[in-house]
Amino acid sequence: MARILIIEDEKNLARFIELELKYEGYETKVCADGRTGLNTALSESWDAILLDLMLPELNGLEVCRRIRQNNKTIPIIMITARDTVLDRVSGLDSGADDYIVKPFAIEELLARLRSLLRRVEALATKELTTLTFKDLSVEIESCVVKKGEHIISLTKREFDLLVIFMSNMNIVLTREVLLNKVWGYHTGVETNVVDVYVRYLRNKIDEQNESSYIQTVRGIGYVMR
Repeated sequence: MARILIIEDEKNLARFIELELKYEGYETKVCADGRTGLNTALSESWDAILLDLMLPELNGLEVCRRIRQNNKTIPIIMITARDTVLDRVSGLDSGADDYIVKPFAIEELLARLRSLLRRVEALATKELTTLTFKDLSVEIESCVVKKGEHIISLTKREFDLLVIFMSNMNIVLTREVLLNKVWGYHTGVETNVVDVYVRYLRNKIDEQNESSYIQTVRGIGYVMR
């Protein structure tokens, strides 16, 4: 039975989500503020976290960042009433795996949750894998990225994007394909977010005055070759 932590200060919404998850067979716990939610997330074992953006005491972005400092793989779905591109980028950049905007259909939330849990289960059954390209290496299961012997710190989203590029060497990937592979088919994120994250990734893995590991194919997308 999967354990789901709900960090949400709207009492009625939290109760509604809790009841629906329990009906689906999940074990749940609700925290009504960011600080309590963070402590609970770090002190107990969870299979996924549903995290509101606007929380008392500690906001959802900070909660997400601190969770990611300790756990790189646990699925986190950000729940918020704010729907601008900047809000979405901020939520995803803090380490969230997905982003759903209030009001939402509970069926959509459940579908996204099942998708993330399946992804984690699939990764857990894979053999240990290391991808390499030039002096870059990516250890999939341990989420470690190295350039030579130097470890590069990436957010979860940046890491997922790099893995997709290194798993598809010499294949031109459109923004739509990257969005679907990294953010998922059901996400409300727009394709320009891909450009933002490619820039973030380049800033961390590229060297000045050298050609980028990730090349832009004008009018189509990106390729690593």
